[in-house]
Amino acid sequence: MGIIGASEACIALTEQVRRIARADAPVLIEGETGSGKELVARAVHYLGARRCRPFVPVNCGAIPESLAEAELFGHVRGAFTDAKTSRAGVVAHADGGTLFLDEIDALPVKGQVTLLRFLQDRRYRPVGNSAECFSDARVVAACNRPLAALATSGAFRSDLLYRLNIFYLRVPPLRERAGDITLLARHFVGLFCRRYGLEPKSLHGDTLEWMQRYAWPGNVRELENLLHRLVLLCDDDTIRYDGETAPGSRPAERCPNFQSAKAKAIATFERDYLTRVLNEANGNISAAARLACKERRSLGKLMKKHGIVREHYTV
Repeated sequence: MGIIGASEACIALTEQVRRIARADAPVLIEGETGSGKELVARAVHYLGARRCRPFVPVNCGAIPESLAEAELFGHVRGAFTDAKTSRAGVVAHADGGTLFLDEIDALPVKGQVTLLRFLQDRRYRPVGNSAECFSDARVVAACNRPLAALATSGAFRSDLLYRLNIFYLRVPPLRERAGDITLLARHFVGLFCRRYGLEPKSLHGDTLEWMQRYAWPGNVRELENLLHRLVLLCDDDTIRYDGETAPGSRPAERCPNFQSAKAKAIATFERDYLTRVLNEANGNISAAARLACKERRSLGKLMKKHGIVREHYTV
């Protein structure tokens, strides 16, 4: 399937993908940028009966509004100024397979209208052609924003949303996939070492700990790109990284939290003060207690706490 993960969220997603792959209806996939929506779309395709037919990915955000219909359904020669030859659209290329429409929310309005018409009966007309064509393409659409909210605000056609949202999949962000970060990180390290013919590398425990704490706003894509860079720049057999230091170097010591810093400062003060007061009292604990305005027993506990021996201060 290609989906790597053992978290509850990932297992639930893969189970949904397997069920949906057996059917043959439009699918709407939503998830944050970099979470793996195209990977999920490919899993739906290759786990289903269409696996031997084309998987055709299209980024709707890259389609100019004036060419939306021609890009989807093709055109005949002379259909418009630059149409010097006939050209098939992506719907025709995906016949019998899957048409993956990424960033469906960016599809121009005219493209939304023609796509809706195609989803109704799988028939379409290339631009400039009067004859109808048929394509048995399954449509899988993806969006990194809630499409229902866009439809409510009028930024997306509600009727097209209803046609696309027969099956719905939400790809969880990486921060919701507890435990999967380590699996994915080790997978990418091995992948890039093999790709570039490098000796196997491992991830230092501190690096994995940092990865578990990091929020990963770019999700799996951000993790993959980071490890691609770390593998290439690290000369050691162990990758060390804390979000700031260069690959292969030891992480700089981070500023401790307030309570830790406070405790350390108090301990330093107590040791320095005890050393000074015992020196003045020539190691006499009773005299040192009077100088410090503390009970002798309390002073003794502090000395024991810091491992201070009175004999070291007697003359």
